[in-house]
Amino acid sequence: MLDQPTRDKLRALRLTGMAEALEQQAHQPDAQGLSFEERLGLLADAEALARENRRYQRLLREAKLRIQASPEDIDYSHPRGLHRDQMRELAAGHWIHYHQNLCLTGPTGTGKTFLACALGHQACRQGLSVRYYRLPRLYEDLRLARGDGSYPKLLRKLAKTELLILDDWGLQAPDPQQRQDLLEVLEDRHGHKATLVSAQLPIEHWHAHLGEASLADAILDRLVHNAHKIQLTGESMRRQQMANRDRQE
Repeated sequence: MLDQPTRDKLRALRLTGMAEALEQQAHQPDAQGLSFEERLGLLADAEALARENRRYQRLLREAKLRIQASPEDIDYSHPRGLHRDQMRELAAGHWIHYHQNLCLTGPTGTGKTFLACALGHQACRQGLSVRYYRLPRLYEDLRLARGDGSYPKLLRKLAKTELLILDDWGLQAPDPQQRQDLLEVLEDRHGHKATLVSAQLPIEHWHAHLGEASLADAILDRLVHNAHKIQLTGESMRRQQMANRDRQE
């Protein structure tokens, strides 16, 4: 069949979506009745969709999200001060395109990490680059990068990421070098990219937590000034779910 050499050439040109669609057309009697332009259009659509799916999967792998979550999975039945309209607006992603920030705060177990990962997943769907870090891990990676000479490269990578998620903010007070590293990361991103921070510590305590007033002022000015804020309340969802399972058993 002439189709096989054509499919081989398409794969050699990395047009795998078109190759697979051409193979499917060979087994669809209705496709034989289409004009050349119609069949070509379907093949082009298949290639575009395949590339979009490959990009999405690559972005999702590179994001390294801690939890597999999506906006559709968010639980609004648990009373924690979470509003559906606000999350719908954030999931649309305009704040990322406008290079704004988002601060998620609340007690442990109220779903901050889940919400952060859901918004990160949605950003990947929209073709945006995302990177998830626990803040202590980011500090460690920056320390190691400084030691092996890759510090400038890591800073450039972080600066280009369209949504940077910093989870577990405020678990431990940063040392002087960590404060400086954090300022460098946020300075590169300020006004150019979006950052999402998740913390148990209320925003009003961040300045004292960071220490060293001048650096704390600079960090918070770049992070909180243009940020959307969600403050979750209520009991731990994990504890409530475990209690419900115990009652059912």
